[in-house]
Amino acid sequence: MAFSGAPTAYLNPPVPFSGTIEGGLQDGLQITVSGTILNSSGTRFSVDFQTGFSGNDIAFHFNPRFEEGGYVVCNTKLNGSWGPEERKRELPFQKGMPFHLCFLVQSSDFKVMVNGNVFVQYFHRVPFHRVDTLCVNGSVLLSSVSFQNTRTVPVQPAFSMVQFSQPVSFPPRPKGRRPKHPGVRPANLAPITQTVIHTVQSVPGQMFSQNPVIPPMMYPHPAYPMPFITTIPGGLYPSKSIILSGTVLPSAQRFHINLCSGNHIAFHLNPRFDENAVVRNTQINNSWGSEERSLPRKMPFTRGQSFSVWILCEGHCLRVAVDGQHLFEYCHRLGNLPAINRLEVGGDIQLTHVQT
Repeated sequence: MAFSGAPTAYLNPPVPFSGTIEGGLQDGLQITVSGTILNSSGTRFSVDFQTGFSGNDIAFHFNPRFEEGGYVVCNTKLNGSWGPEERKRELPFQKGMPFHLCFLVQSSDFKVMVNGNVFVQYFHRVPFHRVDTLCVNGSVLLSSVSFQNTRTVPVQPAFSMVQFSQPVSFPPRPKGRRPKHPGVRPANLAPITQTVIHTVQSVPGQMFSQNPVIPPMMYPHPAYPMPFITTIPGGLYPSKSIILSGTVLPSAQRFHINLCSGNHIAFHLNPRFDENAVVRNTQINNSWGSEERSLPRKMPFTRGQSFSVWILCEGHCLRVAVDGQHLFEYCHRLGNLPAINRLEVGGDIQLTHVQT
């Protein structure tokens, strides 16, 4: 299933949330909803798989309720009328705590997993292919909503396909020769081990060129051990995206995001609250290079607040956006991009979403 013209992930979307499922539901589609239950007076939230945005036809209504000891209601609404409820007297959610909710569409039912454990199966009452919209409402704060087809090799979205809560804004590429960091070698293209040709459309009439890509690894868990270390499949190459979201701890001093090549740190992103700076650098053979600190605007990270970082690899540089807004470019200082194949995150943050 290709998500032509539609995002494969939404980061930090507002609630209530409504998103189109391009092409409708298909057998093998997995929908992942991650976030945190609000510690408020609200007692319910819901995830609805429905036809259109009216709410009159809901194929699957998943409705946890913090009432009467806690339970979950599953139901279907047709032409504005609810069917018989299916209740499970168990509530695997806690107020104030993060959650990871996964819906797997199967030929006969939805399989629902909560925090990695199978919770319930809901048998289809209407043909699931009618569903084209996902809605989330109630007392939750969302960190991500993502889609993946488990029946075929997933397709890496082009850079504009993953959506932040606000549109990503990057300056136009300058014409002429691309700038190079002193001593940098030309960037090598990644060796392609799994070739997927995919053309996507971001706005009517605007088409991206076809790029061979390696499917991304997604780690949509509600919380991560820190420091967090994982591989970058295929390493870096032009058009490769790395996406992280999380929350800065209230008493944070610093955190870092490192893209590594062997014992070298090709890219060190280091927000420092004690210096009110975002430091970028490269470490080769345990020796740091010259720091880069200039920013076009004020410090984009705030203690106690959520954030999204988007790193896009291009042939001559990395382009970095924070909360949907372009922040800076960092010219490659290590030219062998495919060898940059490890992500390391550490410091005073809680991660909620990682895609490499």
